[in-house]
Amino acid sequence: MPLSSPDAALLPALCDVVRMVAATEVMPRYLKVAHQRKSDGSLFTAADLAAQAALVERLQALCPVPVVAEEMSREEQAGHWLEGEQGLWCIDPIDGTSNFVNGVPYFAVSVALMRLGRPVLGVVHDPVAGETFYAAAGGGAFLDGEPLPIKGFVPQLRNAMAGADLKRVPKALASAIVDRPPFGSLRSFGAGTLEWCYVAAGRMDVYLHGGQKLWDYAAGSLILAEAGGSMAGLHGDDFWAAPLWQRGVVAALDQGLFEQWRGWVAAHLPEGRKQHRT
Repeated sequence: MPLSSPDAALLPALCDVVRMVAATEVMPRYLKVAHQRKSDGSLFTAADLAAQAALVERLQALCPVPVVAEEMSREEQAGHWLEGEQGLWCIDPIDGTSNFVNGVPYFAVSVALMRLGRPVLGVVHDPVAGETFYAAAGGGAFLDGEPLPIKGFVPQLRNAMAGADLKRVPKALASAIVDRPPFGSLRSFGAGTLEWCYVAAGRMDVYLHGGQKLWDYAAGSLILAEAGGSMAGLHGDDFWAAPLWQRGVVAALDQGLFEQWRGWVAAHLPEGRKQHRT
């Protein structure tokens, strides 16, 4: 694990914190906890709240900067984001809460340390599989000590395994993916933080999401970038120029495959919403 900067030196302890909170606050409540719905219709549980509280306490002991977390109010999130330009923890205590509630073993705890609006550390832990993906800016990406990616990529889009969430993509694009898919196989697992990592690992070849929250992409985008992957916004080349709280993404591990995928997506966006080269 490269330790080339003061931030990177926090990475082993950060991995330990995330694993510990998953073990003590998340997994003991798996299949045992009631759930409620937030105003936007999404689920949350006592496990989300307990994990978030534990993470906030332990992360601020590592680095005392503001925290943006999924289970905070929008006002708190926006305020802490503005306060945290020089340093900010970004937390998703349980990504894939619907899976967690329904007993589907695909969810994760995700944490990123951000500076100047970009992630510099990222950790995504899958407590069911016992896998921890992590990266430090400029230091590479890893899965439990093994450099990412862990498998090769396919050279042609028609043979690719795609990860795509179609809920927030334009209707014309979603219809084209369903009716005329350009890839070999499609998966949508319901936990975006892990899907980023699966692309970084080479388990999925291309990725599409119509709009993610900050905590959905903060850690995963760094892990993919450090694994050598490429990403763009859904409606523009610069992923980081897309709206902060609803950021679409087109991504792939291999640059050539990324160009094929981005070109196909752009061709199927409605007029006026095409991707543009910058």
